[in-house]
Amino acid sequence: MTGVLAAVVGGIIYGAIVGGLARLVIPGRQDMSLLVTIGCGLAGGALGGLIAEGLGAADTSGIDWLQGILSVSLAALAVSIYANYRTAQQAR
Repeated sequence: MTGVLAAVVGGIIYGAIVGGLARLVIPGRQDMSLLVTIGCGLAGGALGGLIAEGLGAADTSGIDWLQGILSVSLAALAVSIYANYRTAQQAR
């Protein structure tokens, strides 16, 4: 049970960091909650990890820069899509 709890807490922290970095990359103000930011970060991190693994770059010694760049880039894409969706919903 402790391992599962640590994985969940670690995932939330990772999602918050990646999502926060993604929001810094996107210019302008995004009207989104912390929960949505974490969700975008988790989605970007998971997809970035899968793509890096597919490219054979997931098992490297030291810092995995490719996986980090992919994670933040895909999370930034998720933030951008969500921000545009929110803007379109508010315009109606």
